[in-house]
Amino acid sequence: MAGFSDKLELSENPKSSIFIRSLTMYNKPSGFYNSSFESMVSAGSSIKGKVKKLCSLFESSKTTTTTTKVSPPDESQSLSISKLKPAKSFAADSRVSSCLDDVSIRLPGTDDRVVIYFTSLRGIRRTHEDCYAVRMIIRGFRVMVDERDISMDSAYKKELLNVLGKKNVSLPQVFIRGKYIGGAESVKQLHEVGELARMLKGLPVRPPGYVCEMCGDARFIPCGECSGSRKIFDEDDEKLKRCPECNENGLIRCPTCCS
Repeated sequence: MAGFSDKLELSENPKSSIFIRSLTMYNKPSGFYNSSFESMVSAGSSIKGKVKKLCSLFESSKTTTTTTKVSPPDESQSLSISKLKPAKSFAADSRVSSCLDDVSIRLPGTDDRVVIYFTSLRGIRRTHEDCYAVRMIIRGFRVMVDERDISMDSAYKKELLNVLGKKNVSLPQVFIRGKYIGGAESVKQLHEVGELARMLKGLPVRPPGYVCEMCGDARFIPCGECSGSRKIFDEDDEKLKRCPECNENGLIRCPTCCS
């Protein structure tokens, strides 16, 4: 009761009331801090225990993986693996044979040259890239190539469809010594295995850096009869008529490099 009376006596003085409130705010039981601290310690110890358990699990899995040993292959397995080693050459032979399956298709009058049917238009990106790639592959051997651009002359398209016997065909299409080779994939496969170089051996080779002086390797020149207008004046009928010498674009084949 002595402590309680001291608080009452102090409370009568108005100046000491502030100190009484501050003392009562922090006058907590001593067991409060001890219990909260113990709970925090126990929580921390429980988390550490869980972490140790997880670490022990990972360490055990690592030890099991490192201790596992790979058994050497049996003799039967090694024999089977050795038999499969020459599969690359077999695949190359199959690719070459697939490119040359249809030998019945021939382009008459082209036994001494390479003929490529392609398009110079860039309407379809994949077609343009295939045409360019095939032309660059064959030009790398420096052989004389008869390039027939169907976008410049529709007669080439009709000619190709008649030879292949189809209504629609993809570009490019290649003939070597009059024999049908195929499209871009066939030429690339033959080039990879070295068969294309053998097929082109013996063909006429043009000098390095050669460019046709007449057409600039464009394969076409303007018609000399109509000057590319596709029309000529008929004196007998006294009217304009369609020029019979040029194609639908008023062009003729270059007589120097496409003869």
